[in-house]
Amino acid sequence: MTEARSAIAEFVRDLRIITARTGDPRVIVAHVSPLVRDLALSKTWLEATHYECDLDQGFGAHLLHEEPDHMLAVFAGAWLPGRGAPPHNHGTWAVVAGVDGVERNTFWTRVDDGARPGYAEIRKESEQVVGPGEIVTFLPDSIHSVLNETDRVSVSLHVYGRHVNHTHRFRFDPDQRTLGAFVLKVD
Repeated sequence: MTEARSAIAEFVRDLRIITARTGDPRVIVAHVSPLVRDLALSKTWLEATHYECDLDQGFGAHLLHEEPDHMLAVFAGAWLPGRGAPPHNHGTWAVVAGVDGVERNTFWTRVDDGARPGYAEIRKESEQVVGPGEIVTFLPDSIHSVLNETDRVSVSLHVYGRHVNHTHRFRFDPDQRTLGAFVLKVD
């Protein structure tokens, strides 16, 4: 087994132990965060292909692990310079750590009651620049957007309770006040 596969396998083993103990997303992200930070900083799993991005999407999503039932998905995310992801939720808990470069995360709050299909009002709440080893955590309904403001590809490590293409995940348009499905192109 290569060093990269061994590091991911050990990490996933620890994730399974934590998630078997509790289903509470707040407890899970608290316990998973130090593990994600350590793996991100070790870079033992990082490969040149993890810097590749989809030009249409503006970023690359490289699947490192996914359970057969789509739980516990681990990705390397690569962000093109000047690009990112629009406001979105994950529909599951998530922990993201910076690996190489920096990314600006903008956090949003939904202010409407969610009663109108396809309609959503969101408001900017705060921002956090995430660099190597820095962590940002999300609960299933947390909304954020991402932007790489640098002149080179940045990479981050993403860990989800469930593969995001198998959740009720939405993309929000704050100007049009709409929401719709948000599906990743994944390598």
